[in-house]
Amino acid sequence: MFSPIRLDARNPDPMTGASNGTYLLARPGGSALLIDAGVGHPDHIEQLRSELEQVSATLETVAVTHWHGDHASGAPALAAAFGSPRFAKYPWTEDTKVDVAWTPLADGSELPAGDQTLIAVHTPGHAPDHLCFWHEDSRTVFAGDLVVQGGTVMIHWSRGGDLAQYLRSLERVLSLKPKRLLPAHGAPVENPETLLRTYIDHRLLRERQVLAALHNGHDTVSAIAESIYHGLAAALMPAAHETVRAHLEKLKQDGRVTAADEHWQRR
Repeated sequence: MFSPIRLDARNPDPMTGASNGTYLLARPGGSALLIDAGVGHPDHIEQLRSELEQVSATLETVAVTHWHGDHASGAPALAAAFGSPRFAKYPWTEDTKVDVAWTPLADGSELPAGDQTLIAVHTPGHAPDHLCFWHEDSRTVFAGDLVVQGGTVMIHWSRGGDLAQYLRSLERVLSLKPKRLLPAHGAPVENPETLLRTYIDHRLLRERQVLAALHNGHDTVSAIAESIYHGLAAALMPAAHETVRAHLEKLKQDGRVTAADEHWQRR
């Protein structure tokens, strides 16, 4: 039976929302896999310990979706609490900031998960190393930060985000024809096709808005962001700047805009 258990990482803030979700898959009397490491909060670790004890399972692997702190920084605390399980992720230059030994995952890597098997699917865009984990039998995708129900995902350009890659990743997950997405933030997604297509349409709308802002004389990232996200809370405006820059860089790759001294214009 495929029954992932969602564990709350206890890290609410304006960017993570209510908190991260990490997901436990355990075989009674056997091994267990945890998707994402959280931030090392003691309550998260105790909840994980309790779930493992209930089924007499041992934490064997922690598979991390990407390097961002709310997903990876809890690894050393998990290592100390659970006898150094294997930590696995797609390699990235920032991995050395987390003091554990990483087992490299690649696109297509298989991961034992209790009595099930997950497949790693490289889905860059939000981060260069972003992975989703695919359970084919149930057609479930552990989606990390690919999507969030009721909101959008930030493309953090200055931390390796790439909008063109992100759109391709959305299309790739759509091609799997999933029945359910389990994201790291927010509720499960029971209508994956609708949400994924909405995400793609939203990004293309933002692209048109960026081009319109350039046409109207807004030629810097901050000016474009203010014109599109006018009235956005100040705490979220840096994220808007990152997203606008990601759109501009995609448009530059597409040959539709040029830049000089941080001023942008349409071709």
